[in-house]
Amino acid sequence: MTDDLTLIREAVAATCARFGDDYWASAELEHRFPVEFYDTMAAGGWIGIAIPERYGGGGRGVTEAAAVLEEVAASGACMNGASAIHLSIFGMHPVVLHGSDDLRERFLPRVADGSMHIAFGVTEPDAGTDTTRIATRAQRDGDHYVITGRKVWTTKALQADRILLLTRTTPLAEVSRPTDGMTLFLVDRHAPGVDARAIPKMGRNAIASCETTYDEVRVPLGDRVGEEGKGFRYLLDGLNAERILIAAEAVGIGRAALRAAVRYANERVVFDRPIGKNQGISFPLAQAHAQLRAAQLMIAEAARLIDAGRPCGEEANLAKYLAAEAGFFAADRAVQTFGGFGYATEYHVERYFRESRLPRLAPISQELVLAYVAEHVLGLPRGY
Repeated sequence: MTDDLTLIREAVAATCARFGDDYWASAELEHRFPVEFYDTMAAGGWIGIAIPERYGGGGRGVTEAAAVLEEVAASGACMNGASAIHLSIFGMHPVVLHGSDDLRERFLPRVADGSMHIAFGVTEPDAGTDTTRIATRAQRDGDHYVITGRKVWTTKALQADRILLLTRTTPLAEVSRPTDGMTLFLVDRHAPGVDARAIPKMGRNAIASCETTYDEVRVPLGDRVGEEGKGFRYLLDGLNAERILIAAEAVGIGRAALRAAVRYANERVVFDRPIGKNQGISFPLAQAHAQLRAAQLMIAEAARLIDAGRPCGEEANLAKYLAAEAGFFAADRAVQTFGGFGYATEYHVERYFRESRLPRLAPISQELVLAYVAEHVLGLPRGY
């Protein structure tokens, strides 16, 4: 780790220390977006760290963005903290690479300084991870498009000013390849016909995950990202980066859980000895540390490759897989270390546990990562 990266981690950790476990537990319980945390991170310039300098950002890469998000999660903020800023940090990557000069000038500076919230609308209830099957339709009407459809799991849709929305502009039956005919738009969340409703869920409740609907929403041509029909290709540019960032967040949650478990194992006395003396407690925690460190190394390698412009499909997918497993294992062992108290909200490890489950599902499932590795790394026949 470079001196610069160490300074970034230390500065973010110091900022996050102002928002302790009780702050996040309260936000979770009240389903309240962490405005104070978001504003503080924006004021420190952390939200714009990966946006080019010419648009007011820090001009840094995935390596630095991953460090920021890992430290946020490791502070005890977990996914509630990371998801509050995740999409602003890297969700606009397709706009950076493929948006018009006008689109970049209008929106990137506002995302970088935190004054504009962004959401990402891709998943649909009937398509799931088979993105080629999306049904949300955008039809050209002069200098506008008219969009109709529905999305699910749109994170931060209640706070969003704009939603980066994937649509079909050419029906699936009319394209030569299933990935053709999809187009990205930066849709005004407050435009007539756009609606969002929170989906009740197990955890990360300070950040709403929403069903969003689009009822004949008129979107100006100037809010289209890049060329019509190439939206899926634009999304691919950011998939590896997203997996690396989610991996960093999973490691951060694992660090928070392991820190709490080690502290408790040193302090809790049963049968006249700290429970940390028992190998039934200490060995699983040591294993959690080993798995988290291994995941960190894979994240660093994947980030190094992507920042150098080199292929990193294997590394990014393995980073996501290993980190999600390591973070969940650490959180599970933390609950087990606390025993019955691990089930109580007072000690926060139950919150870590619930939030550690999410990276095993998103942005893709662990099974789809293994499917990628089987086909593209090992050369086995495609199974789906």
